[in-house]
Amino acid sequence: MEFTVSKSDLVRELSLSQGVVEKRTTIPILSNVLLEAVGERLVLTATDLELGIRSSCPAQVVKEGAGTIPARRLLDYVRLLPDADLTVKFQENQWAGLICGRSRTRIAGMSRESFPELPTMPEPLAELPVALLSSMISQTIFAISAEESRFTLNGALMALKPDSVMLVATDGHRMAMVEKQQEVSGITNPYRALLPKKAMSEIVKLAQESHPGAVLRFAGDENHLFFQFGDRLLISRKLTGNFPDFERVLPKEHASHITIKRDELRASIERVSQFADERSRAIRLQVAPGEIRVYSSLSETGESEESLSVTYDGPEVEIGFNAQYLVDFCRAVPEEDVRFYFKDGHCAGELRPGADATYTYRYVVMPMRI
Repeated sequence: MEFTVSKSDLVRELSLSQGVVEKRTTIPILSNVLLEAVGERLVLTATDLELGIRSSCPAQVVKEGAGTIPARRLLDYVRLLPDADLTVKFQENQWAGLICGRSRTRIAGMSRESFPELPTMPEPLAELPVALLSSMISQTIFAISAEESRFTLNGALMALKPDSVMLVATDGHRMAMVEKQQEVSGITNPYRALLPKKAMSEIVKLAQESHPGAVLRFAGDENHLFFQFGDRLLISRKLTGNFPDFERVLPKEHASHITIKRDELRASIERVSQFADERSRAIRLQVAPGEIRVYSSLSETGESEESLSVTYDGPEVEIGFNAQYLVDFCRAVPEEDVRFYFKDGHCAGELRPGADATYTYRYVVMPMRI
């Protein structure tokens, strides 16, 4: 195999594969990227057996073929080359020779035969605006559980209907649910699947590389989910198991609520939490007529308190929360105003975007006993 490719094109596509390539693996081939020279394209494929990505870029193909090279080493080296064309030629012993300007390098590769085959994408089920899915992921991904033992919570529930898209994530202590009205072409019956967190992160990266207004094609089979961004294809193994009945967790009603500036609330929580217990990250919110107090209890590092003016004339309520959980929501919601719904110090609190939001975003946080 021999081909010539633009250095910048190769760096761009290699960079997209880095989140998928297995860094610490007992299967050496999974640290490699598969390079295939076909027609007038160079096709790159990477996988960790749970997630796979295939992309391509233009190339001048002298001799078609395929081979694999360590993905990280190849990217680190090519990045350092001058902006020029790079010629790659694979030898019979699986070594690859790289020529760029006056640079000559040989990299030890591995046979293409031992590289895993990725499943073929079936007929698309739906088409979705790339920006829509990316923004919804950003508003839910932080609520996914980090505990590997709770594997059904290691991703988000994606639910597609003919007229809406919904994502739900929870770690058992908080839950983020976002639903946006959107005509989903191709969907006639409701479709649900559990999307792993790692796949969600890669979708956001691919979205950043897509042009404004881009649309992705989505498909699913018994074991995999497929997301096609133009010439790039992301393949994810589905999470198995039953996602919790999230609708039972959503509070039916709240005794009270206040509206507050998102940035003011976030800044106050971030400052006060500097003096919260490092392990629990616990702070208190005390809502009283005309104000909300944010404070941390006296600890070894000190204590802190701030108050913000709000329109409220109900009974005084004090609730303990993990500060990071509240900050995560404030960073994810785009609206300038947020609403905080509450009942008492023992019931879950809920955050939503302000009244001008054109979609449904509900973030339920369990209280802490301090």
